[in-house]
Amino acid sequence: MSAMDQHVAPAAIRAAFSAAMSRMYRAEVPLYGDLLEIVAAVNAAVLSAQPALARQLAASGEGVRLGEERHGAIRVGTPAELRLLARLFAIMGMAPVGYYDLAPAGIPVHSTAFRATDAADLATSPFRVFTSLLRLELIADPDLRAKASAILADRRIVTDACVALIEEAEQEGGLHAGAADRFVAEALETFRWQGRALVNAATYDALLAQHRLVADIVAFPGPHINHLTPRTLDIDAAQAEMQRRGMAAKASIEGPPRREVPVLLRQTSFHALSESFVPLGAEGADAQHTARFGEIEQRGAALTPAGRALYDRCLQRAQDGETLADAFAGFPDDFGELFAAGLAYAQFLPTGRAGRADTIEQALANRLLAPAPLTYEDFLPVSAAGIFRSNLGEVAPETYAAGGSQAAFEAALGQPVRDPFKLYAAAQERSAAEALAKLA
Repeated sequence: MSAMDQHVAPAAIRAAFSAAMSRMYRAEVPLYGDLLEIVAAVNAAVLSAQPALARQLAASGEGVRLGEERHGAIRVGTPAELRLLARLFAIMGMAPVGYYDLAPAGIPVHSTAFRATDAADLATSPFRVFTSLLRLELIADPDLRAKASAILADRRIVTDACVALIEEAEQEGGLHAGAADRFVAEALETFRWQGRALVNAATYDALLAQHRLVADIVAFPGPHINHLTPRTLDIDAAQAEMQRRGMAAKASIEGPPRREVPVLLRQTSFHALSESFVPLGAEGADAQHTARFGEIEQRGAALTPAGRALYDRCLQRAQDGETLADAFAGFPDDFGELFAAGLAYAQFLPTGRAGRADTIEQALANRLLAPAPLTYEDFLPVSAAGIFRSNLGEVAPETYAAGGSQAAFEAALGQPVRDPFKLYAAAQERSAAEALAKLA
């Protein structure tokens, strides 16, 4: 057996890291454990009540991943930190997908999501990390901006041992079992809540006055995980249970309205916790920081560019004053119609009928195959900003006149981000080819 054959698969490392992150966050934020209980109960009830959905999830492989699915969110301060984390995530088979500019919604960051891009890898572990880069130029006070830059330049967010393992993986083409275990343990330290600040109380307060997110990014030793999100099949039921349990849940769910065929992403959360930390030079005198929260998501069908354009028009009508339900009334709520109209991507599942077909159109017409939604694996900037704002205690945040730039973000990252539409189109093509091959 060659050395290459002995390397642990990136998806397996990602799955181990996701599980370790979940255990750590549950210990740090016990209410996250309550969310897991709620989601497990809601999902079991939905699968019991909707056997057709259960069969579809089983046929597509999503039923296996459902209970393990998580996304996390972190925030970094400099391009060097972003590039280092890109290398760390690459060891786990995670690539930067999509570009999100949150500045127009009053959040001084722009972002990408590190995730797997292959359907089989997603089935093994759909762990994602929404990763935001602080835009230092949006700190209005030049003295505070210079101080924040100096603080960030001096900190090291990844342990020396983890950096060494990243370099080993890059040089050797992967990690062996023992090294992979050490990598998971060392990488976890980057995202742990440290309970101490790199700055004194006065500097923390100045950063906080600039923006709560600026304080969260700059004042602490690293990009502590600020939320970890399980996936539910019925976010309305999960929201109702959160409220029944007395959690400080958001008043409304971010994203599209409830539909027969969910599309894109819906999210809700409980409000951020107040956590103790020790400012620099103030041992024994704890302060309080509010940033970390618990979130639940419901993922629906991935939309094509035409579908996304229709979604954006509906969303704009809602922002202009229509009710969410009225604004989306013209959005088709039947998946066959969505797919036929070129609004949603599909995967193709066997119906059980015997027969052969030369084209996907023929297979669909003869009902040998049926289109089913391709799950949306990414994020929505408006929804992300809404979640962030609700947990930062901001009712009417300012917006930043200077919008972000994908080119500037990619320069900071050191590589282009992947186009999610191209990934979904490729997944649809692969599903069609594989389904036709099985018929043959």
